[in-house]
Amino acid sequence: MSWRKEQRRAERGYHHGNLKEALLQAALGLIAEKGAAGFTFADAARMAGVSPAAPYRHFRDRDELLSSIAQRGFEQFETVLAEAWDDGRPDTLTAFERVGKAYLAFAREEPAFYSAMFESGLPINVNPSLMAAGERAFAVIRAAAERLAALSPPGTPRPPALMIALHIWSMSHGVASLFARGDAARRKLPMSAEDLLEAEVLIYLRGLGFPTDKRPSAPAEQGDQKPAGLRAGPWGTAK
Repeated sequence: MSWRKEQRRAERGYHHGNLKEALLQAALGLIAEKGAAGFTFADAARMAGVSPAAPYRHFRDRDELLSSIAQRGFEQFETVLAEAWDDGRPDTLTAFERVGKAYLAFAREEPAFYSAMFESGLPINVNPSLMAAGERAFAVIRAAAERLAALSPPGTPRPPALMIALHIWSMSHGVASLFARGDAARRKLPMSAEDLLEAEVLIYLRGLGFPTDKRPSAPAEQGDQKPAGLRAGPWGTAK
């Protein structure tokens, strides 16, 4: 759900006393316009149509307001990634591809949330709820990496699944931040952001020795019915 639709509902709700939601949506609008560091507490109050003192009824300061937005963003992000992963159905690689597409789509469709989540400069350990929401979102990527690592032939040297998850997350975040958002670097690409990430992760997986020319056959994992090519997806041969 985009922040614009939520904002319209929040504005209607505020007339019935929903000040907290109105402030959250006002801040989201400002982030979309100016970035996570580009507005003040007073700006949020002004956009919500209330006095500069009103936000203190619900938020200690601007950082707490930003933290609430980032937490909501991570909660939505987790839902999007989990739906894309779908517990690895119908097979790990197909589901992995969907997660990559979902990552880039969220960054493109929810740039204000994405900015609050990753560009606000908030120390994540200050807010336990924000930290927990971020960990739950990352857990989806880690689960996908663990399933992917399990496809390796026995005895093949591999980094730990956590390291693979961090590497893939870093690649995805870089592509998303630079090329998959409305406020991206705007450098002209000879390919889509999805194709760029696909190539990047394909090279990474080949470097680790994953069989990128042929998908491992069953019974490597339950649900794979027959061998198939290891298809390239947004995460590279997998995303």
